[in-house]
Amino acid sequence: MSTHEVFNQAPARVDIDEYAANVALVEGVARYDAAWADEALHATGVHVGTAEFQHDARRANRHKPELRTHDRWGHRIDEVEYDPSYHRIISAAVADGAHTSAFADPRPGANVARAATFMLYAQIEPGHACPASMTHSAAPVIAQQPELAAEWMPRLLSRSYDGRLVSGKEGALFGMAMTEKQGGSDVRANTTVAVPIGEGRYELTGHKWFCSAPMSDGFLVLAQAPGGLSCFLMPRLREDGTRNAMHIMRLKDKLGNAANASSEVEYRGAIGHLIGDEGRGVRTIIEMVTNTRLDCILGSLAGMRQAAAEAAWHVRHRAAFGRTLIDQPAMTGVIADLQLEAEGVTAAALRLARAYDIDASAQDAGFARLGTAVMKYWACKRGPAHAAEALECLGGNGYTEDFPLAMRYREQPVMAVWEGSGNVIALDVLRALAREPSSFEAFDAEVSLARGADARLDAHLDRTRALVRSVAAEMASDAAPEGGARGLISALALALQGALLVQHAPASVADGFVASRLGEDATGFLFGELPTGVDAGAIAARA
Repeated sequence: MSTHEVFNQAPARVDIDEYAANVALVEGVARYDAAWADEALHATGVHVGTAEFQHDARRANRHKPELRTHDRWGHRIDEVEYDPSYHRIISAAVADGAHTSAFADPRPGANVARAATFMLYAQIEPGHACPASMTHSAAPVIAQQPELAAEWMPRLLSRSYDGRLVSGKEGALFGMAMTEKQGGSDVRANTTVAVPIGEGRYELTGHKWFCSAPMSDGFLVLAQAPGGLSCFLMPRLREDGTRNAMHIMRLKDKLGNAANASSEVEYRGAIGHLIGDEGRGVRTIIEMVTNTRLDCILGSLAGMRQAAAEAAWHVRHRAAFGRTLIDQPAMTGVIADLQLEAEGVTAAALRLARAYDIDASAQDAGFARLGTAVMKYWACKRGPAHAAEALECLGGNGYTEDFPLAMRYREQPVMAVWEGSGNVIALDVLRALAREPSSFEAFDAEVSLARGADARLDAHLDRTRALVRSVAAEMASDAAPEGGARGLISALALALQGALLVQHAPASVADGFVASRLGEDATGFLFGELPTGVDAGAIAARA
């Protein structure tokens, strides 16, 4: 016997073109010369919006990868078994070029189009984005080593996916293993040893404390060679098709990022190929790190988009106290503020992606050097609070695993940890200001394009410029400005987002961002505290 009728529950948010629905993304793709990718992006948006894809995303996160160290006869195999849903997801992402399309087809806007594709997939299922990102980021490093590039680049640029550890695959995915138990971010403290055995090949013995996506076909690894810390390409399979001596000791039991396996590994004479010169490992691998930092911004932004879209969907279909939630001013303000955060990061992320394209100028490169670090810090710090606020909009539903924001809430913190935690990024920004002053000159030139459009932004730019001069003076006098570095980075991040929105966003968005984050009435502490006069309805409509 039925006890009640189910009503006033939001319908499933499925069968939506997630690209078309993300107005800020569509505008940014056109602005930064990637409109040629629109047809493919709409196709991707439709695919990730289907009920089937979302079901796979839920399943991949609930059925976690499992480690198989040995087969049933006792042979060491070191394999990770994923749910079939994970393979369907990453296969589709690779087929759409979410990994290396910007290198396979380099042209103006290529990195913008690839960023949009990457975010559309990561918006629904973030775990697979880890190997997709590391493959994207490994490509330019491997391309600089001709003998390795000839073997690996065609596979890296392929859109074919095969999750098995077998020889002769058309495509390949890459991982990265740098940190060890005793060092963490201090990779120069690494103890893994690399002994040369001839023809650029080395035997590596040691361990890595974090090795994500251990079923990848190859890895960039740091180890101590006779000439110092060096970078190596370590394949999972030797040339004869046998397993390389990389042993997976256990999988990490993580807070989130459940669909993606992260592991502890040991090398017992594993074969690696030197990339670059001995003793130049950090400098060699830094290009990979820079690219993965950009992807951390994109990953955080993908989460912000999912959070804002799911919250907006719920409040447009749910009523309380006689009115739809979105029509209640307090809720309108919350949705608008969540959208403002996503708008600012979208503007900055796509502008940065454009600066990585093949036609980028020297000034673009300087801007990307500082801007990537600044926005990596900001976006990844803002992501967890953004997810928490969006989850709250769904009430009790948001706190259950039946809805996607519980997964997102656990996912967002990892972006701040990967590729340099907050303090590591802060020190990197200070290093750029001290050693590469042209990077700030390029950054300042970028934000100065908006001068004169909004007095509140102009005042913030003046304060930020003065703050940079003050920090530079401290460093010149051998003082230690680290304590104020986080405040400086926040000011730089707000300057970049505000400048881009003032130039390119609708007036309601630009005014809302500047008023709530830069103006005299700005609070910035909690979402939903918008100043009087902000057109919250117009902003919320874009969510």
